[in-house]
Amino acid sequence: MNKEDVSRMRNRTWIVVAILLAAPGLPQRAGSASVAGARLYAPQSASSQGATAPEADRNDDASDVEQDRQEQEQEKRDREQEARDREQEKRDREQEARDREQEKRDREQERLDRLSELYENGREALDEDRYDRAEAKFDQLAQMNGPQTDAALYWKAYAENRQGKRDTALATIAEFKRRFPQSRWQKDLGALEIEVRQSSGQAVHPEAQKDDELRMLAIRGLMNSDPERAMPLLGKVLEGSAASPKEKSQALFILAQSGSSQAREILGKIARGQSNPDLQAKAIQYLAMFGGAESRKTLAEVYASSADPSIKRAILRSYMIGGDREHLFEAAKNEKDDALKREAIRQLGLVHAQNELQQLYRTDNSAAVRRELLQAFFLSGDAPKLLEVAQNDKDPELRRTAIRNLGLIHSDDSAKALQAIYSKETDRSVKEEVLNSYFLQNNAGAIVTIARGEKDPELKRVAVSKLSIMHSKEATDYLMEILQKN
Repeated sequence: MNKEDVSRMRNRTWIVVAILLAAPGLPQRAGSASVAGARLYAPQSASSQGATAPEADRNDDASDVEQDRQEQEQEKRDREQEARDREQEKRDREQEARDREQEKRDREQERLDRLSELYENGREALDEDRYDRAEAKFDQLAQMNGPQTDAALYWKAYAENRQGKRDTALATIAEFKRRFPQSRWQKDLGALEIEVRQSSGQAVHPEAQKDDELRMLAIRGLMNSDPERAMPLLGKVLEGSAASPKEKSQALFILAQSGSSQAREILGKIARGQSNPDLQAKAIQYLAMFGGAESRKTLAEVYASSADPSIKRAILRSYMIGGDREHLFEAAKNEKDDALKREAIRQLGLVHAQNELQQLYRTDNSAAVRRELLQAFFLSGDAPKLLEVAQNDKDPELRRTAIRNLGLIHSDDSAKALQAIYSKETDRSVKEEVLNSYFLQNNAGAIVTIARGEKDPELKRVAVSKLSIMHSKEATDYLMEILQKN
């Protein structure tokens, strides 16, 4: 073979190689072989992946469901907490309104007590013949414009007249007439004006005052030796216009000591309003001290017919003096005036009328009345009823009030009752009231016990804050324990 043939052979060879390389079927077969090989070597792996993927999906789905459930439960708890917070805010607002109303009543009662104190101080000064002091007290009372202003002006004029200040007394009398034309003191005022005008321009004679005292001493002596003769003289002093209110008050006192049916009859007339309000209130008090069915009947008739709250209040207190539970219970049930109703309930507590008070609590659903009844339970010493209300009443405010009154009863039983309430209670405000009651009892040991076991940080803080102002070794030791831990 020559060189030319060899060259042609080489060319043919390269052409065949090029054709083979350019042929489309060859890579596909190679690719198919590769894929087939892959399939041969990886059938188990593919099968495993097919089994694991659904399980993972199921796990993911379960996790998502659980997370959704937890989120829903948290949202529900948040909504419930918001509802509780709104309800607590509402209760707090209602409590604030009740507190403001109670503060208003307390301020008014303090004002009335101050007025009564001034009046009593003025009367005491009159009894001690300290007319300058009496004038000052009654002048202060008159300027405060209370329910006894007419009486204050009368006694101011009386004291001025006793000091010889005739013109000043006449000016006070003129002011009285202008301001109180319908006052029941008008009759006494008229007699005083006549006395002042008759003595105008004349020196003061203390012996005239002594004459009054001597006359009353004589009547008192006659009452001891010959009551039948003394009784008309006392009636004349009480019903006439010549005697001063001070002399009439002395005559009424002498009359009340006799204990006779005739004396009771005269007292009944004055109690019905046939004299000035001071004398009427005194007659009511003396009738209660008389006792007996007739006296109670008279007082009940006066109570029913009177429109004067001060007279009705005097009768309620007279019922208490006489131990008349029946009429106090009647007033507590039927009285329309809230202040008088509360007064009747208070007096029931003072006579330890526990059965009557419990009946009222069962039948009267007014929260204000029930709060007054809880105070009366305390006055009567009815700790079991307070405990019952503290544990079972649906009104948290009433439960707190009951707990507060339990705290005022310093006894082992009340301390144990408070402990039982705290351990079962879920209302934080009620628990705080238990802590306050322990504080009122100065029971540091009970507060320390609560502070040690309390998981609620806020309640624990309240307990510690109370311990911080208690002068007790137990409180001090616990506070030192807290400091050492921190």
